[in-house]
Amino acid sequence: MSEPIISFRSVSNAYVSRPWGTIGKKEVKPVLKNLSFEITRGEIFGLVGESGCGKTTLAKCILGLIDYKGEIIVNGCKREARPSFAERRRNAFEVQAVFQNSFSSLNPVKTTGWILEEPLRAHRLGSAGERQNRVDEILDLVGLDSSYKKRKPSELSSGQKQRVAIGFALMLNPGLIVADEPVSALDVSVAAQVLNLFRDLNKRLGLALLFISHNLEVVHYLCDRVAVMRNGSITDIYSPDSIA
Repeated sequence: MSEPIISFRSVSNAYVSRPWGTIGKKEVKPVLKNLSFEITRGEIFGLVGESGCGKTTLAKCILGLIDYKGEIIVNGCKREARPSFAERRRNAFEVQAVFQNSFSSLNPVKTTGWILEEPLRAHRLGSAGERQNRVDEILDLVGLDSSYKKRKPSELSSGQKQRVAIGFALMLNPGLIVADEPVSALDVSVAAQVLNLFRDLNKRLGLALLFISHNLEVVHYLCDRVAVMRNGSITDIYSPDSIA
Protein backbone atom coordinates (compact mmCIF):
# COMPACT_ATOMS: atom_id res chain seq x y z
CA MET A 1 0.00 0.00 0.00
CA SER A 2 1.19 3.54 -0.76
CA GLU A 3 2.41 5.71 2.10
CA PRO A 4 -0.14 8.01 3.76
CA ILE A 5 -0.47 11.61 2.65
CA ILE A 6 -2.44 12.44 5.79
CA SER A 7 -2.83 10.61 9.10
CA PHE A 8 -5.22 11.26 11.98
CA ARG A 9 -4.19 10.13 15.46
CA SER A 10 -6.78 10.40 18.23
CA VAL A 11 -8.21 13.63 16.79
CA SER A 12 -10.90 15.14 18.99
CA ASN A 13 -12.82 18.40 19.00
CA ALA A 14 -15.55 19.93 21.16
CA TYR A 15 -17.68 23.05 20.93
CA VAL A 16 -18.13 25.20 24.03
CA SER A 17 -21.29 27.26 24.38
CA ARG A 18 -23.25 29.24 26.98
CA PRO A 19 -26.92 28.49 26.21
CA TRP A 20 -28.11 30.95 28.86
CA GLY A 21 -25.87 33.86 27.88
CA THR A 22 -22.62 35.17 29.33
CA ILE A 23 -23.65 34.48 32.93
CA GLY A 24 -24.69 30.92 32.25
CA LYS A 25 -22.65 27.80 32.78
CA LYS A 26 -20.45 26.62 29.91
CA GLU A 27 -21.59 23.51 28.08
CA VAL A 28 -19.05 21.34 26.27
CA LYS A 29 -20.34 19.30 23.35
CA PRO A 30 -17.92 16.70 21.94
CA VAL A 31 -18.01 16.68 18.13
CA LEU A 32 -15.04 14.52 17.10
CA LYS A 33 -14.09 11.57 19.29
CA ASN A 34 -10.59 10.10 18.95
CA LEU A 35 -10.54 9.67 15.18
CA SER A 36 -7.62 7.60 13.88
CA PHE A 37 -7.24 6.68 10.21
CA GLU A 38 -5.08 7.42 7.16
CA ILE A 39 -5.51 8.50 3.55
CA THR A 40 -2.84 7.26 1.18
CA ARG A 41 -1.29 9.16 -1.72
CA GLY A 42 -3.47 9.19 -4.80
CA GLU A 43 -6.47 7.73 -2.96
CA ILE A 44 -10.04 8.94 -3.21
CA PHE A 45 -11.34 8.54 0.32
CA GLY A 46 -15.02 9.02 1.05
CA LEU A 47 -16.45 10.23 4.35
CA VAL A 48 -20.19 9.76 4.84
CA GLY A 49 -22.59 10.30 7.69
CA GLU A 50 -25.77 12.07 8.69
CA SER A 51 -25.90 15.82 9.16
CA GLY A 52 -24.26 16.94 12.40
CA CYS A 53 -22.03 13.89 12.80
CA GLY A 54 -18.81 15.92 12.49
CA LYS A 55 -17.79 15.62 8.82
CA THR A 56 -17.37 19.35 8.17
CA THR A 57 -15.76 19.85 11.58
CA LEU A 58 -13.06 17.35 10.58
CA ALA A 59 -12.54 19.25 7.31
CA LYS A 60 -12.07 22.50 9.27
CA CYS A 61 -9.50 20.81 11.50
CA ILE A 62 -7.54 19.66 8.45
CA LEU A 63 -7.58 23.16 7.00
CA GLY A 64 -6.43 24.71 10.29
CA LEU A 65 -9.63 26.71 10.73
CA ILE A 66 -10.51 25.39 14.20
CA ASP A 67 -8.63 23.95 17.16
CA TYR A 68 -8.44 20.23 17.96
CA LYS A 69 -6.69 17.71 20.16
CA GLY A 70 -4.60 14.83 18.88
CA GLU A 71 -2.37 14.80 15.80
CA ILE A 72 -2.91 15.49 12.13
CA ILE A 73 0.17 14.56 10.12
CA VAL A 74 0.52 15.71 6.49
CA ASN A 75 3.39 14.43 4.36
CA GLY A 76 5.12 13.14 7.48
CA CYS A 77 4.96 16.51 9.31
CA LYS A 78 2.72 17.16 12.29
CA ARG A 79 0.27 20.01 11.80
CA GLU A 80 -0.09 22.60 14.52
CA ALA A 81 -3.63 22.86 15.86
CA ARG A 82 -3.22 26.67 15.88
CA PRO A 83 -0.92 27.35 12.90
CA SER A 84 0.92 30.64 12.57
CA PHE A 85 0.54 32.79 9.47
CA ALA A 86 3.78 31.39 8.02
CA GLU A 87 2.59 27.83 8.67
CA ARG A 88 -0.74 28.56 6.96
CA ARG A 89 1.15 29.74 3.87
CA ARG A 90 3.19 26.52 3.82
CA ASN A 91 0.11 24.38 4.40
CA ALA A 92 -1.57 25.93 1.34
CA PHE A 93 0.85 24.02 -0.89
CA GLU A 94 -0.19 20.69 0.66
CA VAL A 95 -3.95 20.82 1.23
CA GLN A 96 -6.69 22.82 -0.49
CA ALA A 97 -10.48 22.74 -0.28
CA VAL A 98 -13.52 22.72 -2.55
CA PHE A 99 -16.78 23.71 -0.85
CA GLN A 100 -20.45 23.05 -1.51
CA ASN A 101 -21.43 26.57 -2.55
CA SER A 102 -18.96 27.55 -5.24
CA PHE A 103 -20.51 30.98 -5.79
CA SER A 104 -19.84 32.07 -2.19
CA SER A 105 -16.20 30.97 -2.48
CA LEU A 106 -15.54 33.03 -5.64
CA ASN A 107 -15.10 36.82 -5.60
CA PRO A 108 -18.24 38.07 -7.44
CA VAL A 109 -16.67 41.32 -8.70
CA LYS A 110 -13.53 39.77 -10.18
CA THR A 111 -13.02 37.81 -13.39
CA THR A 112 -12.27 34.10 -13.43
CA GLY A 113 -8.73 34.82 -14.61
CA TRP A 114 -8.11 37.18 -11.68
CA ILE A 115 -9.56 34.67 -9.19
CA LEU A 116 -7.41 31.80 -10.45
CA GLU A 117 -4.26 33.90 -10.50
CA GLU A 118 -4.76 35.16 -6.93
CA PRO A 119 -2.96 32.26 -5.12
CA LEU A 120 0.09 32.77 -7.34
CA ARG A 121 0.14 36.51 -6.65
CA ALA A 122 -0.35 35.97 -2.91
CA HIS A 123 2.67 33.66 -2.79
CA ARG A 124 4.66 35.76 -5.27
CA LEU A 125 5.13 32.90 -7.70
CA GLY A 126 6.28 33.49 -11.29
CA SER A 127 6.13 36.47 -13.59
CA ALA A 128 2.86 37.90 -14.91
CA GLY A 129 3.26 35.88 -18.11
CA GLU A 130 4.03 32.67 -16.24
CA ARG A 131 1.01 33.15 -14.01
CA GLN A 132 -1.25 33.61 -17.03
CA ASN A 133 0.15 30.44 -18.59
CA ARG A 134 -0.63 28.59 -15.37
CA VAL A 135 -4.20 29.95 -15.41
CA ASP A 136 -4.65 28.72 -18.99
CA GLU A 137 -3.23 25.33 -18.03
CA ILE A 138 -5.60 24.95 -15.09
CA LEU A 139 -8.64 26.05 -17.11
CA ASP A 140 -7.84 23.39 -19.69
CA LEU A 141 -7.36 20.84 -16.90
CA VAL A 142 -10.87 21.46 -15.51
CA GLY A 143 -12.51 21.44 -18.94
CA LEU A 144 -12.80 25.18 -19.66
CA ASP A 145 -11.06 27.24 -22.35
CA SER A 146 -9.10 30.47 -21.99
CA SER A 147 -12.12 32.61 -22.96
CA TYR A 148 -13.52 32.00 -19.47
CA LYS A 149 -10.76 34.16 -17.98
CA LYS A 150 -12.77 37.27 -18.83
CA ARG A 151 -16.03 36.06 -17.29
CA LYS A 152 -17.24 36.84 -13.78
CA PRO A 153 -18.84 34.16 -11.58
CA SER A 154 -22.32 35.54 -12.28
CA GLU A 155 -21.80 34.75 -15.97
CA LEU A 156 -21.09 31.07 -15.29
CA SER A 157 -23.41 28.12 -14.79
CA SER A 158 -23.34 26.23 -11.49
CA GLY A 159 -21.20 23.48 -12.99
CA GLN A 160 -18.76 25.98 -14.50
CA LYS A 161 -18.44 27.81 -11.16
CA GLN A 162 -17.61 24.54 -9.44
CA ARG A 163 -14.98 23.79 -12.11
CA VAL A 164 -13.42 27.20 -11.42
CA ALA A 165 -13.46 26.44 -7.68
CA ILE A 166 -11.69 23.15 -8.36
CA GLY A 167 -9.19 24.98 -10.58
CA PHE A 168 -8.54 27.50 -7.79
CA ALA A 169 -7.78 24.61 -5.42
CA LEU A 170 -5.31 23.17 -7.96
CA MET A 171 -3.31 26.36 -8.59
CA LEU A 172 -0.62 25.60 -5.96
CA ASN A 173 -0.44 21.93 -6.97
CA PRO A 174 -1.49 20.41 -3.61
CA GLY A 175 -1.29 16.68 -2.93
CA LEU A 176 -4.68 16.55 -1.17
CA ILE A 177 -8.01 18.25 -1.75
CA VAL A 178 -10.76 18.28 0.86
CA ALA A 179 -14.06 18.33 -1.03
CA ASP A 180 -16.99 19.07 1.31
CA GLU A 181 -20.30 18.19 -0.39
CA PRO A 182 -19.01 19.55 -3.74
CA VAL A 183 -21.85 18.19 -5.88
CA SER A 184 -24.87 18.27 -3.54
CA ALA A 185 -26.07 21.63 -4.94
CA LEU A 186 -25.73 20.57 -8.59
CA ASP A 187 -28.19 18.95 -10.98
CA VAL A 188 -27.69 15.21 -11.44
CA SER A 189 -26.15 15.46 -14.91
CA VAL A 190 -23.82 18.31 -13.90
CA ALA A 191 -22.87 16.50 -10.69
CA ALA A 192 -21.90 13.43 -12.73
CA GLN A 193 -19.61 15.58 -14.89
CA VAL A 194 -17.91 17.05 -11.81
CA LEU A 195 -17.45 13.58 -10.30
CA ASN A 196 -15.84 12.40 -13.54
CA LEU A 197 -13.58 15.46 -13.42
CA PHE A 198 -12.42 14.51 -9.91
CA ARG A 199 -11.72 10.97 -11.10
CA ASP A 200 -9.77 12.29 -14.10
CA LEU A 201 -7.70 14.63 -11.91
CA ASN A 202 -6.97 11.74 -9.57
CA LYS A 203 -5.60 9.65 -12.45
CA ARG A 204 -3.74 12.43 -14.28
CA LEU A 205 -2.21 14.20 -11.29
CA GLY A 206 -2.10 11.45 -8.67
CA LEU A 207 -4.27 13.74 -6.57
CA ALA A 208 -5.57 12.46 -3.23
CA LEU A 209 -9.13 13.44 -2.35
CA LEU A 210 -11.10 13.47 0.89
CA PHE A 211 -14.64 13.46 -0.47
CA ILE A 212 -17.26 14.37 2.15
CA SER A 213 -20.86 13.54 1.35
CA HIS A 214 -24.12 12.20 2.75
CA ASN A 215 -24.89 10.39 -0.52
CA LEU A 216 -23.77 6.76 -0.47
CA GLU A 217 -24.36 6.28 -4.20
CA VAL A 218 -21.98 9.12 -5.02
CA VAL A 219 -19.15 7.88 -2.79
CA HIS A 220 -19.58 4.29 -3.99
CA TYR A 221 -19.20 5.51 -7.56
CA LEU A 222 -16.15 7.68 -6.91
CA CYS A 223 -14.20 6.46 -3.90
CA ASP A 224 -11.57 3.78 -3.31
CA ARG A 225 -12.46 3.51 0.39
CA VAL A 226 -15.32 4.87 2.46
CA ALA A 227 -15.43 5.77 6.16
CA VAL A 228 -18.77 5.94 7.94
CA MET A 229 -19.03 8.57 10.67
CA ARG A 230 -21.65 8.57 13.39
CA ASN A 231 -21.81 10.92 16.39
CA GLY A 232 -18.22 12.04 15.89
CA SER A 233 -16.70 8.55 15.59
CA ILE A 234 -15.65 6.38 12.64
CA THR A 235 -17.78 3.25 12.85
CA ASP A 236 -16.51 1.47 9.74
CA ILE A 237 -14.04 1.80 6.85
CA TYR A 238 -14.66 -0.35 3.79
CA SER A 239 -14.08 -0.63 0.05
CA PRO A 240 -17.18 -0.23 -2.17
CA ASP A 241 -15.83 -3.07 -4.34
CA SER A 242 -16.10 -5.44 -1.37
CA ILE A 243 -19.89 -5.07 -1.27
CA ALA A 244 -20.54 -4.74 -5.01
